[in-house]
Amino acid sequence: MTIPLSLEVALARFKVDFQVGGAGALGTVLVLTRKAMVGGLPFDPEKLLTPGGGQVAGLSGANINKILAGYGVTQQVGTESGRTSRGTPALAGQYAAFLHALPRLSASDIADIEAWWVSRFTDYFNSAPFKLNYDSSKTLASVIRNLLDQALERQKKSPGKTYVGAVLQHLVGAKLELALPALKITHNGASVADAVSARSGDFVIDNAIIHCTTAPSEALMRKCEANLKAGQHPIILTIAKMIGAAEGLAENAGIEGRVEVMDALQFLAANLYEMSLFKAADRKVTVIRLIEKYNQIVAAHEADASLRISFD
Repeated sequence: MTIPLSLEVALARFKVDFQVGGAGALGTVLVLTRKAMVGGLPFDPEKLLTPGGGQVAGLSGANINKILAGYGVTQQVGTESGRTSRGTPALAGQYAAFLHALPRLSASDIADIEAWWVSRFTDYFNSAPFKLNYDSSKTLASVIRNLLDQALERQKKSPGKTYVGAVLQHLVGAKLELALPALKITHNGASVADAVSARSGDFVIDNAIIHCTTAPSEALMRKCEANLKAGQHPIILTIAKMIGAAEGLAENAGIEGRVEVMDALQFLAANLYEMSLFKAADRKVTVIRLIEKYNQIVAAHEADASLRISFD
């Protein structure tokens, strides 16, 4: 997108001045921008809102998602994003006035404006917390897997970021806090990888050294070798499809049978069942306790607040 600097500055100022940050507000300006692309400017005041004046014409979650999909954005807003709140009609009028006050806009300018708002939607998706989708009919492992799937989806859109590894590490840390309340568990930011730092592992509990990873590597095996030489017991927690890779690397390093390799989701799920005493009524409460502890760890050790997990 090669939007003129003056236009980008004006859009950024409007976004700040009128607090266009949530999905509803972003959806409102996006739908109106598409309306300008299709019907041109200025807007017909009578067609900006529905006949009763209480809703923005054409504003719906489905329409927002359709525009986003046209730009390759696969994340979607919910139906609530298309509901008109008390301030939405006012925002629609303010945005219309903003567009009308700009120097004459060409079709290309309006297309640039729409693309700019889509980028702000992407920013919103990437800064919003992950969401705990608890379903009592699903296994606890699948509930946790859904969180990692959300992290993977975000990671694909942000090259260089390691959302999956961070979420996995801090979920394990939260689980250790709950399962071992008498012990002091030391946490670190996920960006400080133990495999390339002076740390012996992500978590140290007596002589057990826990390494959390979604991508086992030779560097990690060297760290495990160092653990063994120091009389420590390395444990690798990884995702199911990488267990074979980790075991193969351990064999190549000559330390097979001396390193525990476990499915991280099963490790977490098993403890959650135990902490809830296998009672169906207590499982959700236990999962929420895990997420609350996870959020506390993220707040204390991570600068990226988007790693938080929300729940109803």
